Amino acid sequence: MNASFGEAMNSLVSIRDMIRFAVTQLRIHDVVVAQGTTDEFAEATAIVLHPLALDWSADEQILDCRLTPSEKTDILTLLQDRIIQRRPLSYLINLAYFCDLPFYVDERVLIPRSPIAELIRQQFYPYFQTNELSYSVLNQPSSQQAQINQQNTGKQDFFAHGLEDKQLPQPERILDLCTGSGCLAIALASRFVDASVDATDIDKAALEVAAVNVEHHGMEYQVNLIESDLFDKLPAENQYDLIITNPPYVDAATMADLPPEFLHEPEHALAAGQDGLDLVHHILHDAPDYLSENGLLICEVGDSEWALCQAYPDIEFNWLRFARGGRGIFAMDYQQLMANRSLFAVKASVSL
Repeated sequence: MNASFGEAMNSLVSIRDMIRFAVTQLRIHDVVVAQGTTDEFAEATAIVLHPLALDWSADEQILDCRLTPSEKTDILTLLQDRIIQRRPLSYLINLAYFCDLPFYVDERVLIPRSPIAELIRQQFYPYFQTNELSYSVLNQPSSQQAQINQQNTGKQDFFAHGLEDKQLPQPERILDLCTGSGCLAIALASRFVDASVDATDIDKAALEVAAVNVEHHGMEYQVNLIESDLFDKLPAENQYDLIITNPPYVDAATMADLPPEFLHEPEHALAAGQDGLDLVHHILHDAPDYLSENGLLICEVGDSEWALCQAYPDIEFNWLRFARGGRGIFAMDYQQLMANRSLFAVKASVSL
């Protein structure tokens, strides 16, 4: 590695050269790319642009600009740390993007990467009505355009994720269960600016990170952070129009075979028992106590989708589809949760 990096320092000239070199090195050293970026080109680009204080919206012509020796040193140092330490890039630079927004992250929280971002961008159309802050993920604008009024895009252009077409008024109260870094809660607040958002987590350390992000985005008066084991510390009178949850859902077999990069993430935020459903059973059982009559639950279970279907063979879960990839996320409304509550009660008691 030292020889190739020395050659790069002496021979490479432009930003484009450095991105190409980074892609090659990531592939040669079998670096796992799955935490914030999904391919080596995106990861390499992020590694090169970050030390240069450039973002994704930079003009492509800048890629042919020459690098100074100190800039090359900074880039190669970051690339080398990524390869040797196997730490995710977001932890190395304490930065991750979710739903077009920047978030501080470190090893106290998971790196944001949920497909739920698509639903938030479209304001959960067609379940809820949309306004000028929503836009179709089929015609996703650049980060600089994300807040521009989408007046020329009709609702027929919105991606059909599989949500029921109810066109209800926008949610006034939202709950983000297992908030971690607070990325979901803050993204929700940015799209539903008139809503009150509660964000809970059992982990004090994670809530410390979430507090940093809430303050950074100036949402102290809209996002309320609560230390709670799922619903335990929430007042019984709280009735939410929308509950979003991305709880721990990794099963024991997968946990035993995680790549080194994932071992830097907090284990308790990933592991959820033998089948990955320890928390999900309780969420399904308790959620209707906190949902309004038209309320909606969105729950991510990832690769534990199969296990959930096996646990409840008589229930037809509404598994959502995503334009940019992703699976293992279902939607269930208040009536469906109540209709199946006796089944959820059995599993919830077993996993206590």
